[in-house]
Amino acid sequence: MRHARLPASEEIALEDVFHALSDPFRLEVVRRLATEGEQSCQALEGDRPKSSVSHHFRVLREAGLIRTRNEGVTRMNALRRDDIEQRFPGLLACVVPKPNE
Repeated sequence: MRHARLPASEEIALEDVFHALSDPFRLEVVRRLATEGEQSCQALEGDRPKSSVSHHFRVLREAGLIRTRNEGVTRMNALRRDDIEQRFPGLLACVVPKPNE
């Protein structure tokens, strides 16, 4: 498996984050990771084609929103919450609905 370059927190660009979040599927992935914690690709993909899901996760990684690690043959994804909050305070609060919403 090739690893996408993960930007350092100070390299995360707002335009890349906005681009990544502009897709409804990617936005839903970020919301689920924010509320449910680390998830496998399979748990997040739903019924989408694997190639499409791979593309979406690459966009999220390259934007600096998620980190992916291998656990055996499973790819686990986690939101880079601390890095995003440090770089753009309050951004995640704007895109992740509160539990009652």
